[in-house]
Amino acid sequence: MRALRRLARLIWGDDVDPALRPVLGVTLASMAAGSTLWSFMAIWAVEELGAKRELPYAFLVGALLSGVVGFAGGYLSDRIGRRRVLLIGQGAMIGYPVLLLVLSGSKWAGLAALSLAGVVGALGGSVAQAMVADLVAPERREAAYASVRVAANLGVVAGPPIGGLVLLIGSWPALFPTVAVLSAVAWLIAVRYLPHRGAFSPEGPPERGSLGVIVRDRPFLLFLGSAVFAWLVYVAYEVVLPVSIVDGFGYEPAAWGFLVWINPLLVTLFQLRLTRLTAPVPAAPKLVVALLVMGLPYLLLVKSHAVPVLVTVVVVFVIGEMLWVPTSQAVVASLAPADIRGAYMGAFGSAPAIGFALSPLIGLQVRNSFGDDATWTMFACIGVIAAVLGGLALAGVRRRVGGGPSAVLET
Repeated sequence: MRALRRLARLIWGDDVDPALRPVLGVTLASMAAGSTLWSFMAIWAVEELGAKRELPYAFLVGALLSGVVGFAGGYLSDRIGRRRVLLIGQGAMIGYPVLLLVLSGSKWAGLAALSLAGVVGALGGSVAQAMVADLVAPERREAAYASVRVAANLGVVAGPPIGGLVLLIGSWPALFPTVAVLSAVAWLIAVRYLPHRGAFSPEGPPERGSLGVIVRDRPFLLFLGSAVFAWLVYVAYEVVLPVSIVDGFGYEPAAWGFLVWINPLLVTLFQLRLTRLTAPVPAAPKLVVALLVMGLPYLLLVKSHAVPVLVTVVVVFVIGEMLWVPTSQAVVASLAPADIRGAYMGAFGSAPAIGFALSPLIGLQVRNSFGDDATWTMFACIGVIAAVLGGLALAGVRRRVGGGPSAVLET
């Protein structure tokens, strides 16, 4: 136990809000369970279901469903409580691997179950973000979201080796029960430690329709548009870039295996340090710079495919990502009225679903038709669009508060 505390202090430091620690524990455990499964889902679908051609459509359906369910989960958490919805989501994750195991013998039933993966994951994602805002003071939210992101990345780092080891010594039928057990551990942590309310929770359930408020909130809708374009850029890194590296630039698949580890390693080591270093910088310029830093490095791929260039692109991209994610989450938490914070976070959580649905579709189609150079020029331009929309959204927030100080822009 003492060793675990020392490790936690080494990673997060001593200034993590005590109220946030249960969220960190649940996030780490649930992401470890989830990544143990998600990392191998496509391989399972191809090898066990024989669904190579149908697989992209299953992912597309799953991404669209996750956007709807993410908003529904946030909306529901405003009314029945964050903890209850999180426990429902974590509980569903225990049964989901068992469902996959049962349906492994049928291609179409297995694909239908696979498309529910995003639904299970989305149910608690936006709710956890809303809970962070309930637990932590506004001026501490960006650092809190950075801490949660480190926990999530630690889980993502731990999951694939666990899954790979299980498949090495066992088989597919052994993987699914393993994930169920890991999910049960995350659920037990949530039951034991997640609080029912936070110090900054709203006084009671909302007495107005959250969707109507969101639709009329123009700065938030503009910010949501920025997030959609940002996620197109982000998913291009995860899905399209490895295809270019292997199929277009002539590298072996193992090369991407080494490059992809740069991301979680840098996030784990430097996310909190970078967040503390840039804390005095207002959110608006920080967000714009972050999105430009994420997208513009793709232009280097037009000039060279050498290993140092690939490493530079990945490292610079991750720096932008580390600035963007906690800043954008803190902005949404500040924009959201307290009583419908979950619905706002749920709506914001639809942006990743759109990104995962559209980025591979657009990126791979452009690559097949026009080549790698056109693809990465396009994604660099999309990053610029995301930055412009984000800057305009926060300018709209400043105008809404009459040009005076704004917690959204000053933190």
